[in-house]
Amino acid sequence: MPLPRRTNAKAVAVSRSAFPERRDLLEDEARFLRSWFERPLVTGAVTPSGKMLARTMASYVDPQCPGPVIELGPGTGPVTDALVRRGISPDRLVLVEYNPDFCELLRRRFPGARVLRGDAYNLRDTLAGLLDEPGCATISSLPLFTKPMEQRLGLLRDAHDLMHPDAPFIQFTYAVVPPIPERSSAYTASRSNKVWLNLPPARVWVYRRP
Repeated sequence: MPLPRRTNAKAVAVSRSAFPERRDLLEDEARFLRSWFERPLVTGAVTPSGKMLARTMASYVDPQCPGPVIELGPGTGPVTDALVRRGISPDRLVLVEYNPDFCELLRRRFPGARVLRGDAYNLRDTLAGLLDEPGCATISSLPLFTKPMEQRLGLLRDAHDLMHPDAPFIQFTYAVVPPIPERSSAYTASRSNKVWLNLPPARVWVYRRP
């Protein structure tokens, strides 16, 4: 008689808290589409980020780096799930989301995370008094191209002020040009290869303060 297989408790816990199955993914797409119709400049996309894009974004976060991981515009949580799978404990996650329906969904899916309904473009005030130590990364799915360049640069500056030196600000875009200019003395910029398996194809940009 074969011995019963041993299960990895951590793996089981992750799978239970991981991203939903296909039926729920379809429901998430419907949520995103409805949100886009209601607030196109706030939501910025008609579908959640695909798994490959989410995994690419999460790959730039070092789980060994101390401090919270700040996620801006998590939506229904595909990048959040990729961060958990990457090895980031949910209690290190600080999720800033403007849509109240998405906030409620995130609280159910990631009960250990801190979910804040607030304005990510006013990051300093939104997170005032909430961070006990510098962040190890900021990861953003915000539609930056809907905002003027001065506001994008202000967001990048505020995020870097809240993080460790050299910590990454990670942003994806569908556009062929970077969401924040590539050349500057205030930060360095690098980019991923195009993620063709995402619909539409996207690229990840990583900004660090020298």
